[in-house]
Amino acid sequence: MGETSSDIPARRSESAFGDLRGWIDALRAEGELREIDAEVDWDVEIGSIIRMAQGTGAAPALLFNNIKDYGAPDALSSRIFTGGQGSYSRLAMMFGLPGDTHPRELVKICRTIFNQRVESVVVKDGPVKQNILTGDDIDLLKFPVPKWNRLDGGRYILTYAGCVTKDPDTGTHNVGIYRGMVSGRDKIPVLLWRAQHWGEHYSKNAERGAEMPVAYVIGWEPSLGFTGGAPIQRGISEYDVMGAIRGVPVELVECETVPLMVPASAEIVIEGYISSDPETFTTEGPYAEFTGFYAPGDTKKHTTRVTCVTHRNEPIFRGTIEGTLPGSFTENAVMSSVQRTATAWNALEKAGVPGITDVWGAPIHAGINLNVQINQTYRNQAKQVAAALWGDSASHVRYKHVTVVDGDIDIHDYAAVDWAVAFRVNAGEDDVIIYPANWGAGLDPSTRKRDANVHQFGTGKWNRVLIDATINLDYQPDADGNRYPPSVRLSDEDSAAVRARWKELGLGEQPDINR
Repeated sequence: MGETSSDIPARRSESAFGDLRGWIDALRAEGELREIDAEVDWDVEIGSIIRMAQGTGAAPALLFNNIKDYGAPDALSSRIFTGGQGSYSRLAMMFGLPGDTHPRELVKICRTIFNQRVESVVVKDGPVKQNILTGDDIDLLKFPVPKWNRLDGGRYILTYAGCVTKDPDTGTHNVGIYRGMVSGRDKIPVLLWRAQHWGEHYSKNAERGAEMPVAYVIGWEPSLGFTGGAPIQRGISEYDVMGAIRGVPVELVECETVPLMVPASAEIVIEGYISSDPETFTTEGPYAEFTGFYAPGDTKKHTTRVTCVTHRNEPIFRGTIEGTLPGSFTENAVMSSVQRTATAWNALEKAGVPGITDVWGAPIHAGINLNVQINQTYRNQAKQVAAALWGDSASHVRYKHVTVVDGDIDIHDYAAVDWAVAFRVNAGEDDVIIYPANWGAGLDPSTRKRDANVHQFGTGKWNRVLIDATINLDYQPDADGNRYPPSVRLSDEDSAAVRARWKELGLGEQPDINR
């Protein structure tokens, strides 16, 4: 049973922004938005600007108001918004918290919210129904869909869209974030894996000989992208988790041509069907993926046959770039560091692993690497940590490498973790464990091409690794019960004595060591 609202810290305020425009207004008021009025080309230039501007999670969100080729009267939109969740301060805003909230606190809040539910409500109408296009009126490139990266195979309309499907057995809606490229006026080939939640819905429909209905929601409140990109448990509707983030229910309306529900105040909704018939597949890719490398493309993929487009007047297109690199963190990487850490910690708690004191997946790893801090009380406790993580569905395409450390190591400090790996790991003492032939990310470029064939196997294949960087309890203790020699860290007494004289010594600003 999920927690109630009383479990959320009292200082958390309501964070329902109403729609994408309300979120943009809130960002503008907090100085978290930059509007660009100069003309920007949808063809590669916009993605290059974003990649250079985003930095390491401190840059503002961007609203491009003048997209090249989209000033004509027949264009359906001329604006693109991106980077809304590319910093921890903006994630804090989404949760209704102060902008200076530490990521460690964001993880704790996220853990609680992911166990909450605020059920959605159905309304009769909403702004997304202001314009309804069907048949020959559909032309996806009337929206300013970018070619985000130089080597992309085309213009990607689904980069931050909520992809809505429904379990045909239970009727529960799922909302995920998956990639999709424009192929002509009314086709969207997508990356669909059977191991994903919408892949499960696809398989169930295929077994019935039916096409899968789908709706793509482009542009709504920040909770849509955050929740859609998180590994929410099967059988739980992401709409209800979005409600928990917002503090109020999500208002949904019925689609026009598919039996699905979508947010009533969304900017754009694209409706359609995906067939299991290979004759309907069209070419998709390559695409600059979250790994920081281009995923191989130019292959035929499951393709959405678009049946209807609804949109607000003068809609704002929402998209993002992928591909985190040193010095350049995408908003997906920043979100993943909180989402994937929270789900990992909840998985460990659910499995009953004791002594977990901190969990962190740094944004540069995009959830592939995970650090866990424990209060070690028995031998091989770190191996239990890895087993629990890899046995949970949240580990699909994440947590390839798990490093476990003792409580004296700050897992938010890269140097501290590296120090523990350097001096507390002995591979010959079973401190490095390889779990072979496990499920994993087919997008990982270190995976062999055959093992990355998600269409054949439903998912990729990984050899996962545990690095146990805790002090080995197998080691014989000395006369004082210590299994490891003392470190050279100063005692509190010695450190305090030096600090008392620091100004007198003229050594400048005091260092953080032993603080």
